[in-house]
Amino acid sequence: MREPRPKALISWSSGKDSAFALHEVRRSGEFDVVGALTTVTETFERVSIHGVRQQILHAQLEAAGLPPRIVPIPYPCPNEIYEARMGEAVAKAVEDGITHIIFGDLFLADIRAYREQKLRGTGITPVFPLWARPTLPLAQAMIASGMEAFLATVDLKKLPAEFAGRKFDAQLLADLPEGVDPCGENGEFHTCVVAGSMFSQRLAVVTGERVERDGYGYCDLVME
Repeated sequence: MREPRPKALISWSSGKDSAFALHEVRRSGEFDVVGALTTVTETFERVSIHGVRQQILHAQLEAAGLPPRIVPIPYPCPNEIYEARMGEAVAKAVEDGITHIIFGDLFLADIRAYREQKLRGTGITPVFPLWARPTLPLAQAMIASGMEAFLATVDLKKLPAEFAGRKFDAQLLADLPEGVDPCGENGEFHTCVVAGSMFSQRLAVVTGERVERDGYGYCDLVME
């Protein structure tokens, strides 16, 4: 008999990096991904940082066949509240026999070190399937795989507001200003995935109103 695969959660942001990390992990077959861990800002009922509506988040996870594990946080969120609520979610995962959490981080060493430090001794091991892959070829591989995504949020210090709502495609990569990472790993932009190999079907999502707030440009993505 085959040994059962270790149970894992995917740290799900609604964006391309977590979606492609799921794609890669499923392709390797190394883990049994049994759920998606997502922080949602209670005040707005949207995925934290990305600003994606909970309705779209739930549609994503249904299409991915992943039960949601929502971590609600306030806005603004003091770090101690964030860490306490994430700690509760990790403890619950351990109770449920989960041994790994998969992250879509690419190259920010301080973020990886933070995750490793917070999980040390909990019984959960972090996994980074996309780590240190050059980001232009990675972005091209995401697009070539059939993944479709919209830019949900842009940092107005790095990109003009009109980039919010654009498709993450080859034309976008060509149009990014010099110094902007092709995967937006420095926070230049955040995405919302609507189709790809990780989903059973394409989500009927369209671009809505654009707003600017707190130095960021947002495009409200809505289900048709």
